[in-house]
Amino acid sequence: MTPTAARRSTHLRSSPDAPHAVVIGSGFGGLAAAVRLGARGYRVTVLEKLDAPGGRAYVYRQDGFTFDAGPTIVTAPFLLEELWQLCGRSLSDDVDLRPVSPYYRIRFDDGEVFEYSGDPDAMRAEVARFAPGDVAGYESFLKASEARFRIGFEKLGHVPFDNWTDMARVLPDLVRLAGHRSVYDLVCRHVRDARLRVVLSFHPLLVGGNPFATTSIYSLIAFLERRWGVHFAMGGTGSLVRGLVGLIEGQGNTLRCNAEIARILVTDGRATGVRLASGEEIAADVVVSNADSAWTYRHLVAPEDRRRWTDKRIEKARYSMSLFVWYFGTRRQYPDVAHHTILLGPRYRELLHDIFERKVLASDFSLYLHRPTATDPSLAPAGCDSFYVLSCVPHLDSGTDWSVMAEEYRSRIERRLSETLLPGLGQEIVTSRMLTPQDFQDRLSSFKGAAFGLEPILTQSAWFRPHNRSEEVDRLYLVGAGTHPGAGLPGVLSSARVLDMVVPDAAEIRRR
Repeated sequence: MTPTAARRSTHLRSSPDAPHAVVIGSGFGGLAAAVRLGARGYRVTVLEKLDAPGGRAYVYRQDGFTFDAGPTIVTAPFLLEELWQLCGRSLSDDVDLRPVSPYYRIRFDDGEVFEYSGDPDAMRAEVARFAPGDVAGYESFLKASEARFRIGFEKLGHVPFDNWTDMARVLPDLVRLAGHRSVYDLVCRHVRDARLRVVLSFHPLLVGGNPFATTSIYSLIAFLERRWGVHFAMGGTGSLVRGLVGLIEGQGNTLRCNAEIARILVTDGRATGVRLASGEEIAADVVVSNADSAWTYRHLVAPEDRRRWTDKRIEKARYSMSLFVWYFGTRRQYPDVAHHTILLGPRYRELLHDIFERKVLASDFSLYLHRPTATDPSLAPAGCDSFYVLSCVPHLDSGTDWSVMAEEYRSRIERRLSETLLPGLGQEIVTSRMLTPQDFQDRLSSFKGAAFGLEPILTQSAWFRPHNRSEEVDRLYLVGAGTHPGAGLPGVLSSARVLDMVVPDAAEIRRR
């Protein structure tokens, strides 16, 4: 069923005797899947391990401050608008999206700043300020990004890769667009300035990829941002979660929190429901897992029900980096700090090699600083600022004991911020909390604590990723960062869009 056909099934409330779909996890992929299944006549139950919905988009509230735990950058908002339209509503009925400018303020280790925005003239001027000889190369890079956007996002982002023939059909495009090259390699073919190469190649880190290894198809992110802009949801990303939960409940469907899944039940090769950690069993006609794909197969599907995604293969796969995230509030404001700041350290290639290849916790770091109160002051008490800062770190294969290291690492980050963007920070902090790679594994059920699931290299993309329609179990489907097309808000929303093409209509399920 196409997305257009799905829209014709709108405004229906679920029937008690309708086929039952269970969705595991209430991240953006799971919530979007629930809305789409509800619009197609399913009775839907979303089961969430945590005490509130959102998954990686969980919201922390403490001491009058609001912290979005994870994603904060909204691009391709039409994917959200589609979900509201399926319920006969408009996104603006429930969510106030505001454009952010600049998209990112990038501060180099020497203090030089690049303002990365969606304004073509301003971007040309910034490029010319850094390297006048690279303006033409920057323009040609944008054209290369657009070409990959047309194929990777518009043509392939919402279609399933069920069979190897699906991959074979796109190989000519991948070859023509140099999909075997990395994002950084592609950038180097267009610009010479070392700093501009960083500015134009960092985007894979937003979806868990190493710019020096991620397929150049992911350079499409640069054009995607130019096409639709970068936005922030007033009230925080949690307002999107609340809006989606409202759509699900408006369809007559259910979200249950504190409902951890222990096993996906399989009979004769078909998913028939789930068993909770409490022992309760819930029958289902279809099961959709928004849990991490490696976690789903390694821990939720019994070994005897798997042939392709064996324990050995799951262990040998390559996984994204993890994140160390420090959330903090200050008693004063820092009005000169942008909404999104990338604070680069002294190394780029070498640091990423330490994180992705050597899997060691380096002594230096680059940081992403999020100051949502730059756009929405309501996220902190009057006169205060709300922040989070994240550092890319190796996943748990590094062997780092975060119960010992977390505070030391946080202190190093605090010193760096105090020396650069947030003078006197140590004396201004009034609330604080941390999220480590261990939390990604233990709290968010991410295999090896990898923050974005499988690393987006070419041999783990499209058909090579765990499929949206499970290769192992009939009527089991996967959405979220670990399946096609990948991580990031547009990616996980598109993974739910794929369900319209692979999950049978509720009426068809009823006839079987």
